[in-house]
Amino acid sequence: MTIIVYDLEMTVRRKKGQIAEIIEIGAAKVDIVDGAPQVIDTFQAFVKPSVFPQLSADTTSFTGITQENVNEAETLGNVVRDYAEWMGDEEYFLCAWGPDDLRQLVQECRQHNIPTDWIVNHNNLQKMLSKIYKLEKHQQMGLKPALELLEIPFSGTHHRALDDAINTAQILVKLYEQFQFKRNKLSDEAKIESEVVYKTDHYENLPFAGLAGLFPEQSDQ
Repeated sequence: MTIIVYDLEMTVRRKKGQIAEIIEIGAAKVDIVDGAPQVIDTFQAFVKPSVFPQLSADTTSFTGITQENVNEAETLGNVVRDYAEWMGDEEYFLCAWGPDDLRQLVQECRQHNIPTDWIVNHNNLQKMLSKIYKLEKHQQMGLKPALELLEIPFSGTHHRALDDAINTAQILVKLYEQFQFKRNKLSDEAKIESEVVYKTDHYENLPFAGLAGLFPEQSDQ
Protein backbone atom coordinates (compact mmCIF):
# COMPACT_ATOMS: atom_id res chain seq x y z
CA MET A 1 0.00 0.00 0.00
CA THR A 2 1.19 3.52 -0.78
CA ILE A 3 2.07 5.76 2.15
CA ILE A 4 1.79 9.54 1.82
CA VAL A 5 3.89 11.51 4.31
CA TYR A 6 2.87 15.17 4.28
CA ASP A 7 3.66 18.43 6.03
CA LEU A 8 1.94 21.81 6.12
CA GLU A 9 3.27 25.30 6.64
CA MET A 10 0.95 27.92 8.05
CA THR A 11 0.91 31.65 8.61
CA VAL A 12 2.28 32.72 11.99
CA ARG A 13 -0.28 34.37 14.26
CA ARG A 14 1.10 35.50 17.58
CA LYS A 15 -1.95 37.18 19.07
CA LYS A 16 -4.88 35.42 20.68
CA GLY A 17 -7.91 35.41 18.46
CA GLN A 18 -5.98 35.48 15.23
CA ILE A 19 -6.16 32.50 12.95
CA ALA A 20 -3.53 30.73 10.88
CA GLU A 21 -3.91 29.55 7.30
CA ILE A 22 -2.15 26.90 5.27
CA ILE A 23 0.35 28.44 2.86
CA GLU A 24 2.26 25.35 1.69
CA ILE A 25 1.66 21.62 1.32
CA GLY A 26 4.53 19.21 0.81
CA ALA A 27 4.38 15.43 0.60
CA ALA A 28 6.52 12.38 -0.09
CA LYS A 29 5.08 9.18 -1.53
CA VAL A 30 6.59 6.00 -0.08
CA ASP A 31 6.21 2.60 -1.70
CA ILE A 32 7.93 -0.76 -1.64
CA VAL A 33 10.63 -1.05 -4.30
CA ASP A 34 12.67 -4.27 -4.58
CA GLY A 35 11.34 -5.35 -1.20
CA ALA A 36 12.26 -2.15 0.68
CA PRO A 37 10.37 1.11 1.35
CA GLN A 38 11.61 4.23 -0.37
CA VAL A 39 10.43 7.66 -1.49
CA ILE A 40 9.25 7.36 -5.09
CA ASP A 41 7.65 10.77 -5.72
CA THR A 42 7.05 14.17 -4.13
CA PHE A 43 4.43 16.95 -4.19
CA GLN A 44 4.81 20.62 -3.33
CA ALA A 45 2.48 23.57 -3.73
CA PHE A 46 2.11 26.99 -2.16
CA VAL A 47 -1.39 28.02 -1.09
CA LYS A 48 -2.91 31.48 -1.35
CA PRO A 49 -4.44 32.44 2.04
CA SER A 50 -7.94 33.86 1.74
CA VAL A 51 -8.72 35.33 5.16
CA PHE A 52 -5.45 37.23 5.64
CA PRO A 53 -3.85 37.42 2.17
CA GLN A 54 -0.93 39.54 3.38
CA LEU A 55 1.84 37.53 5.05
CA SER A 56 3.35 38.90 8.23
CA ALA A 57 7.07 39.46 8.62
CA ASP A 58 7.06 36.69 11.26
CA THR A 59 5.60 34.23 8.75
CA THR A 60 8.23 34.94 6.13
CA SER A 61 11.01 34.85 8.74
CA PHE A 62 9.78 31.54 10.18
CA THR A 63 9.04 29.70 6.95
CA GLY A 64 11.00 31.51 4.26
CA ILE A 65 7.79 31.73 2.22
CA THR A 66 7.37 35.10 0.55
CA GLN A 67 4.38 37.20 -0.41
CA GLU A 68 5.23 36.57 -4.07
CA ASN A 69 5.10 32.80 -3.47
CA VAL A 70 1.52 32.91 -2.21
CA ASN A 71 0.32 35.65 -4.55
CA GLU A 72 1.06 33.33 -7.48
CA ALA A 73 -0.44 30.27 -5.79
CA GLU A 74 -3.85 28.62 -6.07
CA THR A 75 -6.41 28.68 -3.27
CA LEU A 76 -6.63 25.75 -0.87
CA GLY A 77 -9.49 24.06 -2.70
CA ASN A 78 -7.55 23.89 -5.97
CA VAL A 79 -4.35 22.75 -4.26
CA VAL A 80 -6.21 20.01 -2.36
CA ARG A 81 -7.72 18.83 -5.65
CA ASP A 82 -4.26 18.60 -7.23
CA TYR A 83 -2.86 16.94 -4.12
CA ALA A 84 -5.59 14.30 -4.02
CA GLU A 85 -5.08 13.58 -7.73
CA TRP A 86 -1.34 13.19 -7.14
CA MET A 87 -1.97 10.67 -4.35
CA GLY A 88 -3.81 8.44 -6.79
CA ASP A 89 -6.74 6.04 -6.70
CA GLU A 90 -5.09 3.14 -4.89
CA GLU A 91 -5.59 2.73 -1.16
CA TYR A 92 -3.12 4.78 0.88
CA PHE A 93 -2.13 5.73 4.39
CA LEU A 94 -1.76 9.43 5.20
CA CYS A 95 0.99 10.19 7.71
CA ALA A 96 2.16 13.35 9.45
CA TRP A 97 4.49 14.25 12.30
CA GLY A 98 2.26 15.04 15.27
CA PRO A 99 -1.48 15.83 15.34
CA ASP A 100 -1.39 19.48 14.33
CA ASP A 101 -1.32 19.24 10.55
CA LEU A 102 -4.37 16.99 10.45
CA ARG A 103 -6.35 19.31 12.69
CA GLN A 104 -5.44 22.37 10.64
CA LEU A 105 -6.16 20.64 7.35
CA VAL A 106 -9.59 19.43 8.39
CA GLN A 107 -10.49 22.74 10.00
CA GLU A 108 -9.73 24.71 6.85
CA CYS A 109 -11.33 22.22 4.51
CA ARG A 110 -14.54 22.34 6.53
CA GLN A 111 -14.36 26.14 6.74
CA HIS A 112 -14.13 26.44 2.95
CA ASN A 113 -16.49 23.55 2.13
CA ILE A 114 -13.70 21.47 0.62
CA PRO A 115 -14.40 17.71 0.59
CA THR A 116 -12.60 15.69 3.26
CA ASP A 117 -13.53 12.20 2.14
CA TRP A 118 -9.95 11.67 0.90
CA ILE A 119 -8.56 12.16 4.44
CA VAL A 120 -8.52 8.50 5.49
CA ASN A 121 -6.17 6.05 7.19
CA HIS A 122 -4.37 8.88 8.97
CA ASN A 123 -1.44 7.99 11.22
CA ASN A 124 0.63 10.13 13.58
CA LEU A 125 4.26 9.10 13.10
CA GLN A 126 5.38 11.07 16.13
CA LYS A 127 3.04 9.06 18.32
CA MET A 128 4.13 5.81 16.68
CA LEU A 129 7.80 6.56 17.34
CA SER A 130 7.01 7.47 20.95
CA LYS A 131 5.33 4.09 21.38
CA ILE A 132 8.34 2.22 19.99
CA TYR A 133 10.74 4.06 22.29
CA LYS A 134 8.32 3.96 25.22
CA LEU A 135 8.26 7.72 25.75
CA GLU A 136 5.78 9.23 28.19
CA LYS A 137 2.64 10.72 26.69
CA HIS A 138 3.78 14.25 27.47
CA GLN A 139 7.09 13.70 25.66
CA GLN A 140 6.28 14.81 22.14
CA MET A 141 9.58 14.58 20.28
CA GLY A 142 10.24 17.14 17.59
CA LEU A 143 11.24 16.15 14.07
CA LYS A 144 14.88 17.17 14.37
CA PRO A 145 15.47 15.34 17.69
CA ALA A 146 13.83 12.25 16.20
CA LEU A 147 16.16 12.37 13.22
CA GLU A 148 19.12 12.73 15.58
CA LEU A 149 17.90 9.78 17.63
CA LEU A 150 17.81 7.62 14.51
CA GLU A 151 21.09 9.07 13.19
CA ILE A 152 19.41 10.38 10.05
CA PRO A 153 20.96 13.63 8.74
CA PHE A 154 18.48 16.46 8.23
CA SER A 155 18.35 17.62 4.64
CA GLY A 156 16.93 20.85 3.28
CA THR A 157 15.37 23.68 5.28
CA HIS A 158 13.34 23.21 8.45
CA HIS A 159 9.81 24.67 8.34
CA ARG A 160 9.48 24.17 4.61
CA ALA A 161 6.75 21.68 3.84
CA LEU A 162 8.44 19.48 1.26
CA ASP A 163 11.76 19.28 3.12
CA ASP A 164 10.02 18.42 6.39
CA ALA A 165 7.86 15.82 4.61
CA ILE A 166 10.91 14.17 3.05
CA ASN A 167 12.77 14.11 6.35
CA THR A 168 9.72 12.66 8.08
CA ALA A 169 9.51 10.04 5.34
CA GLN A 170 13.09 9.00 6.11
CA ILE A 171 12.00 8.19 9.66
CA LEU A 172 9.16 6.09 8.28
CA VAL A 173 11.55 4.25 5.95
CA LYS A 174 13.95 3.48 8.79
CA LEU A 175 11.24 2.28 11.20
CA TYR A 176 8.92 0.80 8.59
CA GLU A 177 9.09 -2.74 9.95
CA GLN A 178 8.27 -1.55 13.47
CA PHE A 179 5.43 0.80 12.62
CA GLN A 180 1.86 -0.49 12.73
CA PHE A 181 -0.37 1.56 10.44
CA LYS A 182 -4.07 1.91 11.20
CA ARG A 183 -7.02 2.25 8.88
CA ASN A 184 -9.50 4.90 10.00
CA LYS A 185 -11.74 7.71 8.79
CA LEU A 186 -12.75 11.12 10.04
CA SER A 187 -15.44 11.27 12.66
CA ASP A 188 -18.52 13.21 11.61
CA GLU A 189 -18.98 14.09 15.25
CA ALA A 190 -15.55 15.69 15.62
CA LYS A 191 -15.79 19.27 16.78
CA ILE A 192 -13.17 21.98 16.66
CA GLU A 193 -12.35 23.08 20.17
CA SER A 194 -10.83 26.29 21.46
CA GLU A 195 -7.36 27.52 20.68
CA VAL A 196 -4.34 25.87 22.24
CA VAL A 197 -0.91 27.44 21.89
CA TYR A 198 1.72 25.68 19.80
CA LYS A 199 5.40 26.15 20.68
CA THR A 200 8.45 25.81 18.48
CA ASP A 201 12.14 26.49 18.91
CA HIS A 202 11.69 30.07 17.75
CA TYR A 203 8.11 31.17 18.34
CA GLU A 204 5.45 30.74 20.93
CA ASN A 205 1.78 31.72 20.85
CA LEU A 206 1.19 30.20 17.44
CA PRO A 207 -2.45 29.28 17.71
CA PHE A 208 -2.63 27.22 14.51
CA ALA A 209 -1.64 24.00 16.12
CA GLY A 210 -3.77 23.48 19.17
CA LEU A 211 -7.40 22.61 18.60
CA ALA A 212 -6.87 19.61 20.84
CA GLY A 213 -9.49 16.92 20.79
CA LEU A 214 -10.62 17.39 17.21
CA PHE A 215 -10.11 13.71 16.53
CA PRO A 216 -10.92 10.89 18.93
CA GLU A 217 -8.78 7.79 18.87
CA GLN A 218 -9.64 5.63 15.88
CA SER A 219 -9.47 1.87 16.02
CA ASP A 220 -8.61 -0.54 13.22
CA GLN A 221 -11.48 -1.24 10.88
